[in-house]
Amino acid sequence: MHVKGLSCHGSAPERGDNAIYKISRIALEIEKLHERLHTDDFLGKGSVCVTEVYFTGPSQCAVPDSARIHLDRRLTWGETLDSAVAEVKEACALAGQPDAEIEVLTYNEAAFTGLVYPTQKYYPTWVTAADSPWVKAAEEAYAKSLGRPAKVDKWTFSTNGVAIAGMHGIPCIGLGPGNEVYAHAPNEATPIEHLNEAAAFYAALIHQLQS
Repeated sequence: MHVKGLSCHGSAPERGDNAIYKISRIALEIEKLHERLHTDDFLGKGSVCVTEVYFTGPSQCAVPDSARIHLDRRLTWGETLDSAVAEVKEACALAGQPDAEIEVLTYNEAAFTGLVYPTQKYYPTWVTAADSPWVKAAEEAYAKSLGRPAKVDKWTFSTNGVAIAGMHGIPCIGLGPGNEVYAHAPNEATPIEHLNEAAAFYAALIHQLQS
């Protein structure tokens, strides 16, 4: 999100238009927006937070002439790109900055081959129904290979399933070693037993789907 200001000497800030003040008011409205986002019965509530802030200005002795913030927005079931952008626009208006520019970023980094495949950073939410044949097959494979019933639930974090299922509509499930509470944490670790059991499940699921 971008806002513009007007630079002037810091000794007379009233002569300018401080972009940091503008973006700060928007950031506080984003904090409030998080509390009123849509909640899905299964996936829970979406989230939004300010994760980065930037500004430009002639020097530390001058009023900044532009500022921007980066938002991390996680969508739950029932939310879309359009609905998320509309909510942010409303937050800007509530902050007294209806003219703020909202930009949905594009990922355009080059692969190791040099190929650049620009993709809008919109990751559609997906859910595979608990009664789908794919989930049922996974449950059966899990029970057969590990000797206990599977717990069918959801992860709090996102995965590449946003492309597989969210973008392309291919049924998707997730199972991996480790406990999600340690994901990206400084003490992240995975018991070796989890690695063995995950590998056994993967093999059993392939066999189950082929039978």
